[in-house]
Amino acid sequence: MRVGPKRAIVAICLIALAAVAAVLALRTEDGSDDGSGEVAGAHQRSPYLGPHHDRRAWMRSRPRRQSIVWAVGDAADGGATAEGVAGMIRNHRVDRLLYLGDVYETGTAREFETNYRTLYGKLGARTAPTIGNHEWTNAATGYVPYWTAKRGTPPPFWYSFAVSGWQLISLNSNVPASADQLRWLGNLLDSTPRYGNCRIAFMHHPRYSAGLHGDLDALQPLVDELSGHARVLLAGHDHDMERLRPVDGITQYVEGAGGNELYPVDRSDPRVAFADDTHHGALRIALGPGRAVLTFVALDGSRLDRSAARCTQ
Repeated sequence: MRVGPKRAIVAICLIALAAVAAVLALRTEDGSDDGSGEVAGAHQRSPYLGPHHDRRAWMRSRPRRQSIVWAVGDAADGGATAEGVAGMIRNHRVDRLLYLGDVYETGTAREFETNYRTLYGKLGARTAPTIGNHEWTNAATGYVPYWTAKRGTPPPFWYSFAVSGWQLISLNSNVPASADQLRWLGNLLDSTPRYGNCRIAFMHHPRYSAGLHGDLDALQPLVDELSGHARVLLAGHDHDMERLRPVDGITQYVEGAGGNELYPVDRSDPRVAFADDTHHGALRIALGPGRAVLTFVALDGSRLDRSAARCTQ
């Protein structure tokens, strides 16, 4: 049967479109592509990806279907190792950076300028910080002025934003008993029910840790508020990499291996699913609707641990 030239052209176009669709599906499978949702799921009800118009928010949301978020803590000490970890992160795609706290030694304005800005200053517009214990006492002269200059408005000590269908919540673990913070968190969870349990909370101190500092029981009220509303809890403070077994549906990750000296981890702790106290590095988080893939990456780029979290809206 002869095929006319018009039909042949149509057939070629259909084959090309199918090939493009297949490539896009592969590229977005693990959150590695920056699709905006117009192709994937175009004929289905799209999940909520976050607010499109939040210009007044201190940290801008990213309502795209796929995003790459990096988390790192205890890094800005002015040393060569911290510079290496920062360089490794900057050499990859970074849609958002969660800085999990500590600018050494006391978070002064000078230390922010010499230790932090040189490492992560170029990522300022994409960075969501949470304050560490090293800069807490000098917050009024270090942390607050630095981030005010970056954003034009003072940084709140607790705030939220959305990335690819997940709500990310920055909390201040230096004041875990703060009634204002607990009230704010409860109101936030009540007023944003459409996220379901697609939430990641991050703060400087871990609630659970098999590292040198161990658990911080004072954080339990915050974790109680998050129970049933979140899937991941991120922190630094202990200078190591840890993935603990889930507690009440929430998995604690510790990423304090950003540059400062490493601390030992008790691998005999039955809660430990993964631990590393010999490599510096950071946590790469590929986010997409309903799924997060979390990978600990060493300074040399090697992948040390990979895990996934699923959630429902």
